[in-house]
Amino acid sequence: MKFSIERGTLLKAVAQAQSVVERRNTIPILANVLIEAEGEAVHFRATDLDIEVVDRAPAQVERAGAVTVSAVMLHEIVRKLPDGALVSLADDAVSGRLTVQAGRSNFNLATLPKEDFPVMASSEYASNFAAPAPMLRRLFDKSKFAISTEETRYYLNGVYLHVAEADGAQVLRCVATDGHRLARIDAALPDGAAEMPGVIVPRKTVGELRKLLDDDEMEIAVSVSETKIRFATPDITLTSKVIDGTFPDYTRVIPQGNTRRMEVDAAEFAKAVDRVATVSSERSRAVKLAIDEDRLILSVNAPDSGAAEEEVVVAYGDERLEIGFNAKYLLEIASQVDRENAVFLFNSSGDPTLMREGDDTSAVYVVMPMRV
Repeated sequence: MKFSIERGTLLKAVAQAQSVVERRNTIPILANVLIEAEGEAVHFRATDLDIEVVDRAPAQVERAGAVTVSAVMLHEIVRKLPDGALVSLADDAVSGRLTVQAGRSNFNLATLPKEDFPVMASSEYASNFAAPAPMLRRLFDKSKFAISTEETRYYLNGVYLHVAEADGAQVLRCVATDGHRLARIDAALPDGAAEMPGVIVPRKTVGELRKLLDDDEMEIAVSVSETKIRFATPDITLTSKVIDGTFPDYTRVIPQGNTRRMEVDAAEFAKAVDRVATVSSERSRAVKLAIDEDRLILSVNAPDSGAAEEEVVVAYGDERLEIGFNAKYLLEIASQVDRENAVFLFNSSGDPTLMREGDDTSAVYVVMPMRV
């Protein structure tokens, strides 16, 4: 195998591959990227046995072939090469080495045979549809902060992607929760997605998918089965197993009767919470909200470190309410608001609070209160 490729193109392909491979693993070949050169393109394939990414890059192929080499090592080398360099890669089957050359730099890397590289079994997909990148980006970006990191409830370690009913119409919905907060995001249902089985997309896959969604003009081909999900652009294909478990009935957690409405400038609110939380204890991060007519007082009282208080102008016309929250959860939810104003809907100091952007119900967040 021998080919030449522009450094920027190679870096983009290898960067995606090395982020998929597991740094620590007991199977040496899983640390490698499979490089396959043929025709006018080179394919870079990496897997951790749960996720597989294949990146296609244009190159001048002199000699077709395939080899596997350390993904992290190759990425580090290419990253340190000068911008605009033409990189030449050639493997010697006899010595089991891959030569990487650019200008006066020359590297010799150990390889492993391509036959040992695991390829994810192909799957029959029950549903295939196309979705614009901005739509998928919004669905996953706004929900992923609420993914649980608790391994015991593994079925919460991802985003639940499914078809749901909203205002009498079908929507494509993402839901994530860790028991303390919940995010529910809706988007228009793409053609062909109505029969899609509901799947839980793992946290790592959601992170890797983000790299495919940067181009606003891009249409992403999505394929879903009971056990796998695949996202594809003309150059990158990301295939992932889905979490084998049942996502809980989240609709029971979303309060319907919260009538106390507070409207606040989302950016101002986030900054104020951040400021007063500076003195909160690391463990509880508790912030108290005292809401009265058109004003909100945020306060923290931490015996070990001190106290803080800040007043924020809000639109509120209901009876006085005092309620406490984890500052981190409030900040994460407030940072999801794209519009100017966030609307909080309260019931009592012990009940879950609802947050949305203005009157838009396509993005709804729930946060549990805490005693302060």
